[in-house]
Amino acid sequence: MIPAEVPNLVDGEERPPASGTWLEKKRPADGEHLCRVARSDAEDAAAAVAAARAAQPAWAERTPVERGLLVREIAELLRARRDEASELVAAETGKPLALAQGEVDAAIEMGLFVAGEGRRSYGRTTTASMPHRTVLTLRRPVGVAALLISFNTPLPNVAWKAFPSIFCGNGSVLKPSEHAPVSAWWFGRLCLEAGLPAGVLNVVQGLGREAGAPLVDDRRVDLVSFTGSAATGRAIAEAAGRRLAKTVMELGGKNALVVCDDADLERAVEWTVASAFSNAGQRCAAASRIVVFDEVYEGFRDRLGAALDAHGEIGPVIGESSLERILGAVESARADGATVLHGGTRVGDRGWHVAPTVLEGVPPDAPLSCEELFGPVAALYRVRGFDDAVALVNDSPYGLTAAIHTASVHRAMRFAERVAAGVVVVNAGTHGSEPHMGFGGVKQSGTGWKEAGVEALDVYSETQYVNLVVDPALT
Repeated sequence: MIPAEVPNLVDGEERPPASGTWLEKKRPADGEHLCRVARSDAEDAAAAVAAARAAQPAWAERTPVERGLLVREIAELLRARRDEASELVAAETGKPLALAQGEVDAAIEMGLFVAGEGRRSYGRTTTASMPHRTVLTLRRPVGVAALLISFNTPLPNVAWKAFPSIFCGNGSVLKPSEHAPVSAWWFGRLCLEAGLPAGVLNVVQGLGREAGAPLVDDRRVDLVSFTGSAATGRAIAEAAGRRLAKTVMELGGKNALVVCDDADLERAVEWTVASAFSNAGQRCAAASRIVVFDEVYEGFRDRLGAALDAHGEIGPVIGESSLERILGAVESARADGATVLHGGTRVGDRGWHVAPTVLEGVPPDAPLSCEELFGPVAALYRVRGFDDAVALVNDSPYGLTAAIHTASVHRAMRFAERVAAGVVVVNAGTHGSEPHMGFGGVKQSGTGWKEAGVEALDVYSETQYVNLVVDPALT
């Protein structure tokens, strides 16, 4: 299923990199060779943009209903090929097959949701001060969209951007992470098989600085939609801002899960484990700060330790550099006085597996408390009560998601009112948004736009106001 070499996909054709150079992709599960990947450069990026620009006008001429039906065809074909897609994801990321299957299902659901907008993409009409004047709105495509995605959930990341971009009538260039190239290549081929015209979705492989940066700088690209770290997002925003391109950023988080003194501790532990350690902690919405009321701190900590002792496989992190960075951050925190309660070590000598890691005694202003680690590491924080918990949650440069476990609806709603987060969850985990739910954060977690939901249509289209003035004398 996985070719020896994963090429670019431009104007409906598989193309090797213009430079003739390739990257090696290894399996995170065991560190063995998986495939070679096109190491694209500015020439490859420019060709993909040209193909998207050429294909976009004819695609935009099709009705929203027709474009929605084509998106549905892609989603249905993805469903028919679910097993194949899941195996590809598991191979290139190392995650358990069951988790990969769930991610494929999430991508399918995103496609089906977006497809429905073909019959539901409503505009507005409004009044005017001028007599006999009617004002209405239309959605117009942005033009050419560069879709830059992360490796952590490859197919959902593709689906959250590609499906709404395709539906809205854009030409797109998808640049996946070099750590997860296979899923994007496979999805591009799937779209062609489903009937998407050549050039509407192109895939360019390679490194961000070599293949992604030229897309950001290209004046023919009208929209840059990026998922990844805040540092990279800041660089993209600066570069795109110089030419006033539209940019959409879904960035990182240091998401907090609060355990109150009236919480169901067993349930809180269950959701903490799921939020902090599923997908090896490689989620922008992972819970990396666990804030626990003083009255239940020891009881929660003991239950969490027992749950981790009994916990099964969480999968590897994506690469050796990630493993070294994560373990280095844990050792730095330990050297500064933090206590490692669980994990903090490499697991095995094959692949890049990190044990689920829990620390306590990490100061709120320490690097481990403030910087996104993107790994299976969480810190416990003891607070006296609700006000201290809210203050600690908000004491972060990020504001993506937050969760609270409490039996009080009053406390839960007050938490939602006071925390700076794009998503708030009560009595569950910090992740789990669905296709119909807009997703995005505040502060350094995003730039105000939302992924998924009907809000995604605002990302991938522009609203046009049409003023219709009639002359009664001509009736």
